Amino acid sequence: MRQSPSLHLRVPEPPARPGTPSDFSYLRLQPAGAAPRPDPLTPFAELPDLSQGLVRVLDDEGQAIGPWALHTEPDLLLHGLKTMVLVRAFDARMFHAQRQKKLTFYTQSYGEEAISTAQTLMLQPGDMQFPSYRQLGILLAQHMPLSDLMCQLYSNSCDPLKGRQLPVLYSYKDYGFYSLSGNLATRFLTGVGWAMASAIKGDTKIAASWIGDGATAEGDFHTALLFAQVYNAPVILNVVNNQWAISTFQAIAGGMDNTFAARGVGMGLAALRVDGNDFLACLAASAWAAERARHNGGPTLIEWVTYRAGPHSSSDDPSKYRPNDEWQHFPLGCPIQRLKTYLVQQGHWSEEQHQALLKDAEQQVLEAQKQAEAMGGTMQEAHKKHAMAMFDDVYFEKPWHLQQQEQQFREGL
Repeated sequence: MRQSPSLHLRVPEPPARPGTPSDFSYLRLQPAGAAPRPDPLTPFAELPDLSQGLVRVLDDEGQAIGPWALHTEPDLLLHGLKTMVLVRAFDARMFHAQRQKKLTFYTQSYGEEAISTAQTLMLQPGDMQFPSYRQLGILLAQHMPLSDLMCQLYSNSCDPLKGRQLPVLYSYKDYGFYSLSGNLATRFLTGVGWAMASAIKGDTKIAASWIGDGATAEGDFHTALLFAQVYNAPVILNVVNNQWAISTFQAIAGGMDNTFAARGVGMGLAALRVDGNDFLACLAASAWAAERARHNGGPTLIEWVTYRAGPHSSSDDPSKYRPNDEWQHFPLGCPIQRLKTYLVQQGHWSEEQHQALLKDAEQQVLEAQKQAEAMGGTMQEAHKKHAMAMFDDVYFEKPWHLQQQEQQFREGL
């Protein structure tokens, strides 16, 4: 009989720490064009194992190859490129505004712009998205006014949420953007419920829920998968694997020995693992999952392999837990640069046009910032107005004790 050794607890560690070379050998990459593309309505039992590979369209030379390389109109790709550039310009200025104490908190989408932008372009009006806080592309792809977003960030007098939400926790029903929550995993489950309701009503609308790799460790994630599978909910379940959950490497959430997409397979869902920095792959995978959901084929779990290029938030310092230059070594590159290269090679874009686009995006953001600050000020000017509103919207009719407290508060001011 074999003698039992002493037991050891495994605590996953990232492959690189500050001061050591970056190492992405764990990513399980696959060449562009290698992943098969089944029909979107293929029964689950007959689907190839796409949770272990990587759906890619653009190769290292910027060419679109393979079965997922669908014909896409240049205007749609240019709209995607312009949206991603605008997202990055907006992020840069708002992050700087936070440092100027014009807002309390900010999170960027830096490096992840392609995913939410592409999926939004593959959805239809009336569909509902349940995002986390790096899906700014959902709103900007639909031409959301930048100044309106900034008013929410400033919590100023024009903030539609009246200063009651943390900055970047937007809520825009008209854009199919469900109210954000700092408890991220909750929206994964809510999206499944919304999709189930759409099916119960016999509607034609589908849902898309978003979560990060770290939040897959929450119970809501697993419950969402269960309900989606059991009730064949028309929903796209997006897991954005950007390698880091705050300062915690994705292996802590279970991404070391298997993929996050594989969890969908284990629950009986169609599952794709996709290059999240390849805009064409993002379009193709989103279109596939949307068609499957919209035609009663069921839910799809998509793991988007990408990288959080910036800090987790304005309160984070990533140099404390990962190499400073790791973004430059990420093997899937920059989504903006990759799409730009493809469009230039296809004759739809030029370096001169791109430089003009960068300047125009910065100017749009600057003008929107001036407008937002002129309309409602920054957070410093708005506190008294929002303080008076804290007694409103609690009850349909304001009860006597709140009226009394409000009067006392006014006298105290």
